[in-house]
Amino acid sequence: MKVKLDENLSRHLKTPLANLGLNVSTALDEGLLHKSDAKVAKTARGEDRIIFTLDLDFSDIRKFAPGTHPGIVIFRPKFMGPVYVERFIMQFVRENDLASFQGCLVIVEQEQIRVRKPDAGAEE
Repeated sequence: MKVKLDENLSRHLKTPLANLGLNVSTALDEGLLHKSDAKVAKTARGEDRIIFTLDLDFSDIRKFAPGTHPGIVIFRPKFMGPVYVERFIMQFVRENDLASFQGCLVIVEQEQIRVRKPDAGAEE
């Protein structure tokens, strides 16, 4: 599974996620720091990568409709400290099959995971 870490997530997540078998790139790796969400999404789509982010702007289904991208996972941890966020993301990855979220918008909260799946007529 291929993942892109948005710029608001620590680049230090790359190694632990790779150790779980993911192919990980970061916004920093690809010179996408301070680029628009649309540019990050376009790059991720071209590489068939699910985006991991803290940015709620990616939840706008008018701009990022499920089924038009490889997947977007928005993390909403209770606390924003880097160690807490890393643990939160790592727990999610360990406990879930990322392939089941392809093409979906996923909001990961402390107590629940909300998934918006592609409409039957959506194009990849």
